Amino acid sequence: MIVKNNKINYLHELLRKGIHFSSISIPIFYYFFNKELTLTIILPLTIFSVIIDFGRYLIPSLGKYFHKIFGFMLREHEVNEKWKTLSGASYVLISASGTILIFPKIIAITVFSILIIGDISAALIGIKFGKHKFLLKSLEGTLAFFFASCLVVLFIPKIQGNIWEFFFGFIIAGVAALIENISYGWADDNLTVPFISGFVLWTLYYVFLPEMLLFLPNILY
Repeated sequence: MIVKNNKINYLHELLRKGIHFSSISIPIFYYFFNKELTLTIILPLTIFSVIIDFGRYLIPSLGKYFHKIFGFMLREHEVNEKWKTLSGASYVLISASGTILIFPKIIAITVFSILIIGDISAALIGIKFGKHKFLLKSLEGTLAFFFASCLVVLFIPKIQGNIWEFFFGFIIAGVAALIENISYGWADDNLTVPFISGFVLWTLYYVFLPEMLLFLPNILY
C-alpha cells in the first residue's frame, strides 16, 4: 500500500498547499534584502509559531481554539499528543531560519524554493494521481517533485550562470525528491529536504567550483 501521509481531503489539501505556497515569499524577499533584515523578520515569526504550537498541547483553551481554526488542515503526525509534534507551518519557518543562518545566500534561496514548489507538486499530484508505490510514497508524487524542482533550477538566480550550476541544481532536484519521499513523522520533509540538499549543494560547489563561493557578489551573501 502506498503511504498516504495525510488524513485530510483533497480540497483541504489544496487550501493547505495554498498557504504553503505563500512561503515562497521568503526566498524572494531574501534575494532582494540582506541576511540581517530577513532574519529580523523570520526569527520572531518562527519563535511565535513554535510557542503557539507547544502551547496548544499545554493550554487546553488555546489548543481548542487552534484546532477549531486549523484542525481540518493538520495531518495525523502534526497532532501527536504524546510527542507534541509541531505543525507544518512551524517546520517551514524553522527551515527558513536555519537555511538562511547556515548556508550561503544562493544555496539557501535554491533549496528553500525547491522545498516549497517541489513539496506542493508532490502532494497534489501524489494524492490525486498516485497509483504506483515507490519507496514510502508514490512514484507519481516523487516525479512531480523532481520535475517541479527542475523548473525551479532553470529559473532560480545563479552566481554566474555556469552550466555546472544548472547541473548541480538538477542533481539537488533528484536528491530532494528522494528525501521528500522517505521523510515522515519526526523526519519532517520541511526540515530534511532543505538541510540535506543544502549541504549536498554546498559540497558540490566547494569541490567543483570553490572560486564561486569565495567570490560571490554581495547581493548573494
